Amino acid sequence: MNWKNIKLLILDNDGVLTDGSIIYDNLGNEWKMFSAKDGLGIKLLEFTDIQIAVITGKTSQLLAKRCAELGIKKLYQGIRNKLKTTRNLLRELELDWENVAYLGDDWNDFPVMKRSAISAVTNDSFPDLKKKVDIILQNKGGENAVREFIEMILKKKGIYEETLAKFIDHLEHI
Repeated sequence: MNWKNIKLLILDNDGVLTDGSIIYDNLGNEWKMFSAKDGLGIKLLEFTDIQIAVITGKTSQLLAKRCAELGIKKLYQGIRNKLKTTRNLLRELELDWENVAYLGDDWNDFPVMKRSAISAVTNDSFPDLKKKVDIILQNKGGENAVREFIEMILKKKGIYEETLAKFIDHLEHI
């Protein structure tokens, strides 16, 4: 695994940014819970050369709102073929598979995972999928797995302390 080449982090949503629960109330409203700690990890990426994308099979106004809050501009919803979407994204960004780190939680993520330079799953992923990826995170989906993976990438690239310093400096001057 060549961590230094990572320029794009791709995330699934349900089961990664959330715990995978899909909750509807009696009025048909959808509810999702996102981790603020994952959100802060995503904000750290603004101080690096790593771009972020979310590619998900479902469509959710709540996810669109969360991505807007976090400054995630590459949001692809209602995607049946994540591989095709990723290929198009890589062309658009002029990147290659060696630049991709992917965090998923289920088989619909696997076609992209197996081509990515670094593939990771949340701790609550299925055992058979865990056998086929590079990294099994300690945290579960929706419970700081995204933050864990982002910090791992930054540390392996040797830019964690520098990125944190830039982030803190930014906070002191806003």
